[in-house]
Amino acid sequence: MKTRKSLTKRFKITKTGKILRRPSGQNHFRAKKSGKQIRKTRKWIKVSDPLAKKLKKLLNK
Repeated sequence: MKTRKSLTKRFKITKTGKILRRPSGQNHFRAKKSGKQIRKTRKWIKVSDPLAKKLKKLLNK
């Protein structure tokens, strides 16, 4: 099965096998958000385990 290239651009896999994603809400409507919310969206966050299982299948990992 081929790797889904769109997913390789959106997710990162750590050395231990965790899958990380970027939080949503970074592109527009940022003026109304607090600085704390904007700073939170800069970090990578862990994907839930059931979703990670599906993603690993699509990423061939």
